[in-house]
Amino acid sequence: MAHDDGALTHGLFHLAIKTADLDATRAFWTRIVGLREIARPDFGYPGAWLACGQPGGQAIIHVYAGGPALGPSGTAPRGTAAIDHVSLSCSGFNAYVARVRAAGLAWREFIVPGTTLWQLFVYDPSGVQLEMTFEGAVEDGPEPDMSPGRRYVAGDDFFDASTYPNLTLTIAS
Repeated sequence: MAHDDGALTHGLFHLAIKTADLDATRAFWTRIVGLREIARPDFGYPGAWLACGQPGGQAIIHVYAGGPALGPSGTAPRGTAAIDHVSLSCSGFNAYVARVRAAGLAWREFIVPGTTLWQLFVYDPSGVQLEMTFEGAVEDGPEPDMSPGRRYVAGDDFFDASTYPNLTLTIAS
């Protein structure tokens, strides 16, 4: 039902991620995903604002650490809880696969049935699942690997904090 009362949603402004490891989270989102860090107001606790790379790109990921990121237990939560994943529209599928592989990250690939959309799934250091979606009709190189173990399966949590690489050491600036 359409409303004509002046209320209008324009789009997603940003999402916020709590982290126990600001440096690793910053490395994932800037060096793997390709976002850029932009000026962030001084809220009195550590964090980062990360924006899309195009000129004037909005800050779409807000990361916060320290006191506000810690729960009653004194630790930052992990994972995406009721939110299954965050999806970004991207290009350069095989370049992203190469970045993820070089960083030692676990990932999954998928082709959306009945479409030309390709997807790459990977987790950030806090266990937030990221879906990167590509228009396969304009991508170069091999299409996503749909073999068992590489194919994305909804609900299959392949994040393992105990084997997650130290991105501050494994990724060159």
